[in-house]
Amino acid sequence: MTDHTVVDGRSAARSGGPHPGVLAIVSLGLFLASLAATPLITGGQWFVSPFAPAADAAGFFRHNATSAQVAGMLQFGSAVPLGIFAATVYARQLRLGVRVPGPAIGFFGGIAAAVFLMLSGLITWLLGRPEVVADTALAQALAFLANLTGGVGFVVGLGLLVAGTAVPSLILGFLPRWLAWTGLVIAALSELSFLSMVLEPLQFLLPVGRFGGLVWLIAAGFLLPRRRAAANQEGRAQWTAPR
Repeated sequence: MTDHTVVDGRSAARSGGPHPGVLAIVSLGLFLASLAATPLITGGQWFVSPFAPAADAAGFFRHNATSAQVAGMLQFGSAVPLGIFAATVYARQLRLGVRVPGPAIGFFGGIAAAVFLMLSGLITWLLGRPEVVADTALAQALAFLANLTGGVGFVVGLGLLVAGTAVPSLILGFLPRWLAWTGLVIAALSELSFLSMVLEPLQFLLPVGRFGGLVWLIAAGFLLPRRRAAANQEGRAQWTAPR
C-alpha cells in the first residue's frame, strides 16, 4: 500500500517497502556467518584454498562435509536480501527522479552479485556431498568455481551496485559527499578486481570490494532519502529526461 504527501505542491509517493539499510545488515550478517561457520564447526580449520594440491582440497571437504553445507546454505541465504536491496534502491532512485542509466546499472550489478553469490553457495554446499568429493579432480574444479563466483563474480557485481548508487547520489546530493566519494573508490577497486584472475597479487582487492562494498551499502541504505528534497530541484533538471 502507498500513501501520499504533498511536497512543494506536488504529490510524492512514499513506499512502505523494506528498509535498504536493514536488508544490507542482514546480508552482511549472513555472509559473515557463512565465513565463521567453518572454523566454528571444524574447531579452527578454514577452507583449503583451491590453489592447494587437488588431494588436499578434496580431503578437506571429504572430512568436513557439514561445515561446507552450512557455509554454503548461509552464503546462499545472504544473497536474497542483497537482491531485494538492489530492487528497493532502484525503485527509490526512480521515485527520486533519477532518469539516467546509473540506477539500472546498479540494479544489474546487484542482481548479478546476488546470483553469483547464490551460485557460489550452492557449489559450496555440493562440496559437502561425499559422492561429489570422491572424485578429486571434480572436487577441485568445483572449489575453483565456488571461489570465482563468490570472489570475482560477486565483487564485480557488487561494485556496479555501489557505483550505480553513489554516482547519482554524488551529483544530486542524496548522500554526504564523503560517503559518495568513498563509494566510488570502493566501486573502482571492485571493478579492477577482475584483473586478479591473471594477476594473483591483486587478489587483495577482493576482500576490499566485498566487505567495503557491503558496509558502504549499509550506510547508504540508512541515509538515502525517501523523497526528493526541494534543494535538489536544480540538479534534477540535469538528470531527468524531458517529458
